[in-house]
Amino acid sequence: MTATKVKNVNVLVGTRKGAFVLTSDTGRKKWEQSDPIFLGHIIHHFAADTRTAGVMLMAAKTGHLGPTVFRSTDGGTTWTEASKPPAFAKVEETPDGKKGRVVERVFWLTQGHDSQPGVWYAGTSPAGVFISKDDGDTWEPVAGFNDNPMYEQWTEGATPDGVFLHSILVDPRDSNHMYLGISIGGCFESTDAGASWKPLNKGIEAEWIPDPTVEFGHDPHCIVYHPASPDRLYQQNHCGIYKIDRPSDQWIRIGRNMPEGVGDIGFPIVVHPTNVDTAWVFPMDGTEVWPRTSPEGKPAAYVTTNGGDTWKRQDKGLPHKQAYLTVKRQAMTTDKQNPVGLYFGTTGGEVWASADEGETWECIARHLPEVYSLTVQES
Repeated sequence: MTATKVKNVNVLVGTRKGAFVLTSDTGRKKWEQSDPIFLGHIIHHFAADTRTAGVMLMAAKTGHLGPTVFRSTDGGTTWTEASKPPAFAKVEETPDGKKGRVVERVFWLTQGHDSQPGVWYAGTSPAGVFISKDDGDTWEPVAGFNDNPMYEQWTEGATPDGVFLHSILVDPRDSNHMYLGISIGGCFESTDAGASWKPLNKGIEAEWIPDPTVEFGHDPHCIVYHPASPDRLYQQNHCGIYKIDRPSDQWIRIGRNMPEGVGDIGFPIVVHPTNVDTAWVFPMDGTEVWPRTSPEGKPAAYVTTNGGDTWKRQDKGLPHKQAYLTVKRQAMTTDKQNPVGLYFGTTGGEVWASADEGETWECIARHLPEVYSLTVQES
């Protein structure tokens, strides 16, 4: 592999108690950590716009403002709250006592298509999709999902923390083509910019569903498409690792090929920016009471370079014992350098980096609050 000149990389870190920026030198060997931003606030997702220089957004839950979005148009120098954060339409209480939905958390952020500067999507808990057309200042509900006649059936499940809408994906070839994931609910697809949606869950296993052929009620933890080949999607599910090649509607459980003692349960999944068959996961212990920590206290990433036929353990530099951590669904990412850089943040407040596609790891930040998300900004 021939290395190319590496640009500066910023790793944007969202945590349970604020946000941070880790900035590399041009060799990705030295890292500087910023002062905290919004110290004390929960930052579920922190992202920079790749279309418009200077625009950055944070999905936050604050003690006094509640669930909201913070935005910057000057590269993070100054921040303001969205003038109209994501909110469900107000509904009067019905005679039987049923109330309307209220956003509890803004959980996920995705920028719109490259042809639509200023457009962003947000996913919430309870499950909802919202759109902004002004760089995150004002948000409107996507009625095609939020008011869908099937909404209650699609979102009637629950995780210990609630129902989360995440993994909003916009096809880079077609702004009308979108995917999303709901924990618990499943993967859904739209071909008309969110006006209508249909489940995309065939082949996904779920031991808690009596009917294995049911179209919804599944628990995707993270769904990604491959940027170089958007018809290839990967999914890390509560019940395994899957891939699908569209237009097929059948997911294939490639996690069956993971080592038996490790299993294929986890939260994140990320892909190589150019190689469609290369992807990484970070398994966790999903046995018995679901400890949600590294299996046997031995954390490792696993990589496939052949679309899931085989997996390789990558743990050089990581703790080899007594490390009971995990990595959340938004807390693992890559850069676009050559070799590709990998990054993950832990529930123990560490950020780890690899400048050689996972072969070796180095801890680049310690003693942070629990890490909820990592995204990369390159310059």
